[in-house]
Amino acid sequence: MSKNVINTELMLEVYEGKDLGLTYSVEYSVFKVWAPTAFAVSLVLYETDGNQLNIGFDPSATDSGRIIYMQRQNGGVWQTKLSGDLKGKYYMYRAVFADGNVTEAVDPYATAVSANGLRTAIVDLRRTHPEHWEKDIAPPLQHPADAVIYELHVRDFSSHESSGMYYKGKFKAFTEFGLRDSEGNAIGIDHLVELGITHVHLMPVFDFQTVDELSVMKRGSSIEHTDYNWGYDPQHYNVPEGSYSTDPTDPGLRIREFKEMVQALHSRGISVIMDVVYNHTYTVEKGPFEPLVPDYFYRRDYLGRLSNGSGVGNELATERPMVRKYIKDSLSYWATEYHIDGFRFDLMGLMDSVTMREITEELRLEVNPNLLLYGEPWTGGDSPLATKTLKGVQRGKGYAVFNDNFRSAIKGDSDGWGRGFITGEYGKEGDIAAGIKGAIHEFTDSPVESVNYVTAHDNLNLWDKVLTVQGGFQDAVSRANPYVNVDLENILNNETVRRSLLANGIILTSQGIPFLHAGDELLRSKFGDHNSYRSGDTINAIRWNMKSEFKLVFQYYKGLIELRRTHPAFRLHGRHEIERSLEFLRCDGGIVSYLLRNHAGGDLWNNITVIFNANNDRVKLSLPEASNGWNVVVDHTRAGTEAFRKVAGSEVEIEGLSMMVLYDECGKPAPRSKIIEVHYERPDGRYQGWNLWVWDTGIQDGQCDFRYMEDGRAVARIEVLPDTDSIGYILRLNDWEEKDGDGDRFIDCSKDDMLIKVMVIDRDQENDGISDDHLQLTS
Repeated sequence: MSKNVINTELMLEVYEGKDLGLTYSVEYSVFKVWAPTAFAVSLVLYETDGNQLNIGFDPSATDSGRIIYMQRQNGGVWQTKLSGDLKGKYYMYRAVFADGNVTEAVDPYATAVSANGLRTAIVDLRRTHPEHWEKDIAPPLQHPADAVIYELHVRDFSSHESSGMYYKGKFKAFTEFGLRDSEGNAIGIDHLVELGITHVHLMPVFDFQTVDELSVMKRGSSIEHTDYNWGYDPQHYNVPEGSYSTDPTDPGLRIREFKEMVQALHSRGISVIMDVVYNHTYTVEKGPFEPLVPDYFYRRDYLGRLSNGSGVGNELATERPMVRKYIKDSLSYWATEYHIDGFRFDLMGLMDSVTMREITEELRLEVNPNLLLYGEPWTGGDSPLATKTLKGVQRGKGYAVFNDNFRSAIKGDSDGWGRGFITGEYGKEGDIAAGIKGAIHEFTDSPVESVNYVTAHDNLNLWDKVLTVQGGFQDAVSRANPYVNVDLENILNNETVRRSLLANGIILTSQGIPFLHAGDELLRSKFGDHNSYRSGDTINAIRWNMKSEFKLVFQYYKGLIELRRTHPAFRLHGRHEIERSLEFLRCDGGIVSYLLRNHAGGDLWNNITVIFNANNDRVKLSLPEASNGWNVVVDHTRAGTEAFRKVAGSEVEIEGLSMMVLYDECGKPAPRSKIIEVHYERPDGRYQGWNLWVWDTGIQDGQCDFRYMEDGRAVARIEVLPDTDSIGYILRLNDWEEKDGDGDRFIDCSKDDMLIKVMVIDRDQENDGISDDHLQLTS
């Protein structure tokens, strides 16, 4: 392909409507597809799902279908409207191009498909709602710092025989309440509730390509490892994966069961994050885009070859208008139809920064102000994209990135013998300190732009990484039993256990958003498999019998999460709050210790000391002065919020490979902050790209987005210190492309009111010199 062709692609007609795909009703159905380069497009209506014997991927072998010619509309869209109730039928789009090529494809905007995604299914989405779906409400998230994320694969959750679940490997396994092991320990969804996490991050649950849905047996049966995959191979972006349904041949059932899963998690106080893969598709020719709009959706290099920044042969051209629109429409659909609470973006580096910015502001403003958004700020290879979303690009933009600096400093490399702080490498103390502060002096403006983690689904998991550094997995015995050296009578004294607890102990007490890989709290092992994306249940399944064996480890994790949830000092909201409240006491010789002072973040505890000892031996450390001594709530034996011993004097001894959390006294703090609500009104109703630039808040200066609409106005919430007299602000478009009004503006917040409302009204948008009213309202 030549550069001229590429330039032509960028000039294709653009459609701005929100109704691509199927609009279904009992009376009629409207079909719309964007195919601007097609010579003609037809709707092919089928009675069957395309999975008849010997059909394979040829959907016309025994069912020729009814052909309905579509009319070309503005914006490169083809449309037809059919009367009557078409529910239960299937359809495809057939496109004819000027060169005589004819293709037939599933609707790229499909919301339901047949088994293995062969044909688009027509369903009434209203009939897929579980009972009381309209009352389903996500658990409240007051601030991103309050989140504790738990990454989980749907099948891993329930496939092991020890799960006791009926719906093994299915969405419905999350609806099985009250499960207990033989010793009475909660397992399944009740385990997640007991652990205390706030968000389940589900690895890909959209329809992916590499699992044959018809070969995966239905509910209650055993599942063979031959049909296992993580799901990073997108097929239909807006459809739930059929292999996680109890009957993938029923297009509506997978939708209902997905909603039942979300509803069940919400009912137990847990929000749901989807892992989304908008950076590539499994294939190009048989992917969801190429058959209908050739050479548009995929990025190419300067020679016209498919670029391969994903490492799997292609990457989506997110910077192009209709690719960007598709991604935003898809995310909005999941958040609206399925009540999804957040999204994790795979290889976010391959998504252009403008797309990520628009996703963030539009989804929050138009769909859900509390959506949690984060992703991988890297690529899988070289890409010609100039505006990659890499670390630092997210500054002030409202979404977060994985902090791989912190990850590597804690554990070392991801798959080998390389060491980090908790695996015996000196010299990493400064990097640990930087991560503890939420990377605010590295690549973030705010701590909640950093997702802090040690391990995820990729690479060696935590137990296996620590064991590898220690020389484990050297023989058949250690591979068959990674716990061969663990004394079950003295678990918390085991070196591998201690290093593992220290790793996530750092994560759970650091500023930012903590992220845990499912099963860490059970010392989960994948038997040294560093890339288990298709290794099956034998390797990947969570073994729920481990909870009773490693109950003390689980309780330690639970205690750390409770500590974080209960004490806002570990959940500071902004750069200035951290710089004012967090002081490092020591960062050398395998020791990192710091002080959270003066009721940090409005905490009940006055001063909190946190110590990490990565040495094998005990170490004595000096403590800040405390008139009544220091109360210990975490050490090498337990973790929680209640003091179980006291340290008098100015020194404390901390065990090797352990952490300690102490506080001096408990008292009533001053109010943490007060809120300024800015209500912004534009007669044209266009708020996209507009934001506030604020200063002198004492908590978090810089960009502040409008987060929701109220009475036709965009609303932003600014958190300021209670004793703040005045803050400054400027209304701007994106990054200073335009300002609304001349000069700096200021808001008086000297009164004792804890909520201050300000109205900003643009009175004249027709002139370059914009005149505004700034009205301070009653709180």
